[in-house]
Amino acid sequence: MSSMHGGQVAIVGAAETDDVGVVPDRSMLQLHAEAALNALADAGLTVHDVDGIATAGPMPMTVAHHLGVTPRWLDGTMVGGCSFMLHVRHAAAAIAAGAADVVLITHGESGRSRVGMDPYEIYPHWIAGQFEAPYGAVGPYSAFTVPAMRFLHDRGMDRTALAEVVAAQREWATDNPRAFRRQPTTVQQVLDGPMIAYPFSRDMCCVVTDGGGALVLTAANRAKDLPSAGRSVYLLGSGESSEGSVVSQMDDIGSSGAFRRSSAEAFTTAGLGPTEIDHLMGYDAFAHLPLYILEDLGFVPRGESGAFIAEGHTRTGGSLPMNTNGGGLSYTHSGMYGMFAIQEAVRQLRHEAVVQVQGISTSFVQGVGMYFAASGSLVLANRQP
Repeated sequence: MSSMHGGQVAIVGAAETDDVGVVPDRSMLQLHAEAALNALADAGLTVHDVDGIATAGPMPMTVAHHLGVTPRWLDGTMVGGCSFMLHVRHAAAAIAAGAADVVLITHGESGRSRVGMDPYEIYPHWIAGQFEAPYGAVGPYSAFTVPAMRFLHDRGMDRTALAEVVAAQREWATDNPRAFRRQPTTVQQVLDGPMIAYPFSRDMCCVVTDGGGALVLTAANRAKDLPSAGRSVYLLGSGESSEGSVVSQMDDIGSSGAFRRSSAEAFTTAGLGPTEIDHLMGYDAFAHLPLYILEDLGFVPRGESGAFIAEGHTRTGGSLPMNTNGGGLSYTHSGMYGMFAIQEAVRQLRHEAVVQVQGISTSFVQGVGMYFAASGSLVLANRQP
């Protein structure tokens, strides 16, 4: 193979756990295994075909041993919720280099039930533990407040822009039986909801759920011989980047430099621009993130993200359908949402989504990790260039 991009590597298997939401009868590791076996079955492969494995949370050898996989390539990259975007990129590089033939990427998290999970802690020796936690920034609901307010202030927006994000995405979730929040809502209802940490009301914060997902990647020429050949999704381009590990160390808290850099590389390696993207999955742990994503990735000019969503462009029938499973705000959010964003992009490109967008051939998947510290970007398509 000559490249990891350009459609030469394919996602041939993609599946979530049988249930997402409240799954108290399965541990974190069981969720990994269930998703992995579902994805392999989707690809028409077995654990004996896998020679590469990647995961975040548990160590990859833990998952490999549990599944009975003997890998010759492992990736335990852990950069928060967008780890799985980086895993796809790294797996494609490994396949292109001949370091692996079939890579399995797994995710499983008992984010709500906490079965088999480590306790959530902020350690004093962490930068966040020293310089943010003493001031109350002890989790995303509080650490995200200042950047969200800065973003809105700099652009002359108010909390209504956040509520528009929630209402637009809830529209997608209403007809999705797997979505955690399905009740239709209005902008005013979102604004009037219980306050969590200003400016966030409850529905501006992601749901807290259990669940998992997995992906199977191989070379596109091998994919043609698999039972799933007609459903392959191709990697056209990708990018990754990082910036300050805590919000207070960002160069500009009203814009993500990591988003700008990783997305620019993804567009460049894919040979496409924002106007050639049919569908967008933008990591939405909180309602301000889709606004950042629309602007930092270049889908709209600075300051126009709020109006773009309010005008309906990201809703059903809009010019840029976004977060069509309902996103982390309404569909599911186990703690690291990136896997679920990729899963929905794959479903849409296969024309197998619950709420299907018609006529799409390209999807951009944008992830964020550890608040704004990491970024992963993928350009996917349902046909090779």
